Amino acid sequence: MDADISAIAALIGDSTRARMLWALMGGLARPAGELAISANVAPQTASAHLSKLVNGKLIEAEVQGRHRYYRLASPEVGAVIEALATLAPRTKQPVPQKKSDSHPLAFARTCYSHLAGTLAVQINDALQQRGILIPTRDKLYRVTKEGRLWFSALGIPIAEIESNRSNLARQCLDWTERRHHLAGALGTELSQRFFEMKWVARLDRTRAVRVTTKGQEQLRKLLGIEFRH
Repeated sequence: MDADISAIAALIGDSTRARMLWALMGGLARPAGELAISANVAPQTASAHLSKLVNGKLIEAEVQGRHRYYRLASPEVGAVIEALATLAPRTKQPVPQKKSDSHPLAFARTCYSHLAGTLAVQINDALQQRGILIPTRDKLYRVTKEGRLWFSALGIPIAEIESNRSNLARQCLDWTERRHHLAGALGTELSQRFFEMKWVARLDRTRAVRVTTKGQEQLRKLLGIEFRH
């Protein structure tokens, strides 16, 4: 075996470190104290686990004053964590899969740097129905000519993204919906653009995302997505 996946698997496989990694899936940098609370361990214990994750290049630390803030090291790490979540057994109190905004995390959330949940799956379906994205092999999407125009009109320069990054548009299996949403560089850009235009907003400091009134109007107009009131 050329790649030693056992070392990475051992890092992720520890329940305390797994909870910390899961807490960082929202894409925000978090201090050690918050991660200790998320993992339900003492600060000293959290520090030891965080050091292992940094050394394993699964997370990175940023020093701000007297505090250290941690985030996932790359989109690839987020993709691995999300993929594992689709295989993991349900807990005693699973996140409901009912398509309802009464369950914010299941309805819309961030999956590291892109959107996930019911909303993201609906957006992905609509993009394919309108011929903007076409599924290809290797769990990727091809952006059509019409799609390039659509994304450009939204303020997302496809050509620039393609020249600077690989993995333009990738299928990511949603762990609550068990269907694909859009990931890759294009998924990241689309998510960031929605936040910039205030179509979506974070719920406090969680992974959950809400769709604003403006966002509901625009997503209904552009993609035909309906929202309950």
